[in-house]
Amino acid sequence: MADNKFPSEMIDLPSEGKLYPKGHPLKEGKVEVKYMTAKEEDILTSQNLIKKGVVIDRLLDSLILTSGVKTDDMILGDKNAIMVAARILAYGPEYECQVTNPNNGETINHTFNLADCPFKKLPKGISENLFEITLPISKKKIKFSLLTGKEERLIETDLKASKKLGSVSPELTTRLRYIIKEVDGDNSQSVINDISQNMLSRDSMFLREQIKKNSPDIELSQEIEIGGETVKVNIPMTVGFFWPES
Repeated sequence: MADNKFPSEMIDLPSEGKLYPKGHPLKEGKVEVKYMTAKEEDILTSQNLIKKGVVIDRLLDSLILTSGVKTDDMILGDKNAIMVAARILAYGPEYECQVTNPNNGETINHTFNLADCPFKKLPKGISENLFEITLPISKKKIKFSLLTGKEERLIETDLKASKKLGSVSPELTTRLRYIIKEVDGDNSQSVINDISQNMLSRDSMFLREQIKKNSPDIELSQEIEIGGETVKVNIPMTVGFFWPES
């Protein structure tokens, strides 16, 4: 562990470090995270950071002790796992919030145990952040990568620029431009831009399914009892997640 005055824990990553390049500090599949202090609670209540939409990133960057690691480097699933771990270290695994029965709309208060959230790991045989598939309709061979925090921010910037122009928000095509790395052996940006905008819908759906299938993450849903029936619900990320009531 790093030499510091704060208690900390080594946190496992869903990716097991396999999606990071050789020599990267996350390649071992673990990251050191310290317990939250009043300094981090100041970050959580910063109205400026909240308005900018970067409060969670700043929080996690403050908590991560592993040298050379920032949320910009991470794929989303690993970042989610660190977020949940940080919350458990700060306030414990119990998380009380309101949930809705997806079958009938009934709402109840429920306490989730965040320690019971399992990892969704990579399929066997994956050793780098580059996946190759053949699209079912066009038969084009696509290579794609899972997005990092930095790429997610770049996408948000592009979408905000598009919104100012008053056009339809091109969220899907923008994301494809960043996800796709190669088309039939051609990695030029013009070719990637073209297929991102003109990919057939069935091919696009297949690609999104493959991205989901190959994305390591932490499972943020659980089965609970509502009104005498067992239903699976997503764990809502409310303000109480990092700021539970006293």
